[in-house]
Amino acid sequence: MSGVWTFKNGVVRLENRGDCHISTTTGRRKVLVHVPSDEVITCYENLERKLCNLGWERYYDDPQLLQYHKRSTIHLISLPLDFTRFKSMHMYDIVVKNRNEFEVRDV
Repeated sequence: MSGVWTFKNGVVRLENRGDCHISTTTGRRKVLVHVPSDEVITCYENLERKLCNLGWERYYDDPQLLQYHKRSTIHLISLPLDFTRFKSMHMYDIVVKNRNEFEVRDV
C-alpha cells in the first residue's frame, strides 16, 4: 500500500496521491531550486553535481537508496532511487542540511 495516512475527525485514512510532489497542506506542486544559480532541480544528475560541489559524497551502503554524506558533519541525505518518488520531504531535508543553497518553491 502506498500513499499518505491522514487522521481527521477521529478517522485514519490512506489517501493515494497521484503526484508525489503535491503538498498535502497547500495542494500545490513543489520544486527544489538551487538558489545561487536559480536552477530548478529536474533530475538526480543535476542534484548530485550541486551536492558534490558543496562537499557531499555519494554513499553506497544501501542499494535501495541514493545517499550522500558530508565528511565534516554527521548528516546523511537519503533519496529514493526513482526521481519520480522524490517528494517535498526529501527536498526539505536537502534545504535544512544546505542552508542558503537550496529552497523549496511552489509551482
